[in-house]
Amino acid sequence: MLLTDAPPAEDELDRALVAAVRPAMWTNPPPAGRYNLVVIGGGTAGLVSAVGAASLGARVALIERHWLGGDCLNYGCIPSKALIRAGRAAYDVRTAEELGVEAGEPRVDFPGVMERMRRLRAQIAPHDSAERLAGLGIDVYFGSARFVARDAIEVAGARLRFARAIIASGARAAIPPVPGLAELKPLTNETVFSLTQLPRRLLVIGGGPLGCELAQTFRRFGSEVTIIDRDDRVLPREDRDASAVVQAQLEREGVRLVLGAVLTAATRNGDTCTLTYERAGATEKCSGDQILVAAGRTPNLDGLDVGAAGVETTRHGIHVDDHLRTTNRRIFAAGDVASRFQFTHAADAMARIAIQNALFFGRKRASVLVMPWCTYTDPEIAHVGLYEQEAKERHGKISTLTAHLADNDRAVVDGETRGFGRVHVDRRGRMVGATLVARHAGESIGEASLAITTKQKLGTLAMTLHPYPTQAEVWKRLGDTYNARRLTPRVRRVVGWLMRRRR
Repeated sequence: MLLTDAPPAEDELDRALVAAVRPAMWTNPPPAGRYNLVVIGGGTAGLVSAVGAASLGARVALIERHWLGGDCLNYGCIPSKALIRAGRAAYDVRTAEELGVEAGEPRVDFPGVMERMRRLRAQIAPHDSAERLAGLGIDVYFGSARFVARDAIEVAGARLRFARAIIASGARAAIPPVPGLAELKPLTNETVFSLTQLPRRLLVIGGGPLGCELAQTFRRFGSEVTIIDRDDRVLPREDRDASAVVQAQLEREGVRLVLGAVLTAATRNGDTCTLTYERAGATEKCSGDQILVAAGRTPNLDGLDVGAAGVETTRHGIHVDDHLRTTNRRIFAAGDVASRFQFTHAADAMARIAIQNALFFGRKRASVLVMPWCTYTDPEIAHVGLYEQEAKERHGKISTLTAHLADNDRAVVDGETRGFGRVHVDRRGRMVGATLVARHAGESIGEASLAITTKQKLGTLAMTLHPYPTQAEVWKRLGDTYNARRLTPRVRRVVGWLMRRRR
């Protein structure tokens, strides 16, 4: 489903959103000669590219076929985190008795939760508005872009010539090829945030980050939730121990997990949707009122006709080199349409590389980026750098150290001991990968990201002072553990001899 097929709910909050990111009375400007840069897509990568180039004095045009702000503002980061925050509040009330606070079962006002989400989204929208971009000197065009030459794009009847272009058209939810599923018009990230009534029973296809985040959140709101995935565990790309912590928490909260299941059919009978699947040689079924698909993404290339510009694609999107240049040397690509890292901060970082290389003949490389990410379940899983097997393949012998939150004083008093910090260290003692499982892991992973980016040794974390008590002290504990392991029996004998001499 294209974004243009998902109209907003008709209320004042969504009208305020649309007024900023797709003004009804907007008139595309006349083309201003040859542009230094034409950007296709008004999501994070496109906005950063256009604003960055315009701030350097370039003549810039930005083309968006739907809403400015892209997935992050409209269908991703902002609305999902607003819901997750509300779900966490409900969970905290529900479990407050563990802290000696009698609160009872919370009453979740789901329409009120969704209204708050839309209000906050509309409040943030002016940052990505057409008016703001135009005020920065950017020519904003609404419409579907189509390449008509190696150096020209057509949009809404206008032909824009460019010296350089950046494709930042993003990606959208992929619907698995399950017989009958597309006909049921399942929810995706593009439509789930338009709900105004809480589904009594929600079936979630996909046990990845989005599937787990929303499954846990809707369960906390009161839905009966089932996750169906073909893998044998949720979050299969994460550290196995990390995903096990989240999986156990989902089950603890009452999320039903159907793992190792291959979907074979989707049907509807009245208001009931049924998914049929095969597992361990048997055919089984599960039913619900709504289906949410969270099973991967597909690049937005429809109608762009990139072949007319000599731009090659793969099934994953635009083919780029390490400088984010396509097979047409005038054209670059950034963000979800050209990266395996489909995160807002990744799109931002790639856009900065793309505009430097496009406008200043730069040689910046995307491969040097040290990319952290976070899955916003509760607890969160944050990761940066290499996983253990990757670290072994790249660096040979490595050391893996783990510090459990059960040994962290702040985690103990917070009642948040289900988690751990884990680092992978090369022969020289430098951090090459780190995973943190904690309630606010995303807020703390930056310390490990900085250490890896600057090639710091793990012992440096032992020298870094942290306020006490904080859960971030887990990094210091790991540094102390590493230093203690360096005190080998031979070193102990030498130190012992020296101490005896100094008595």
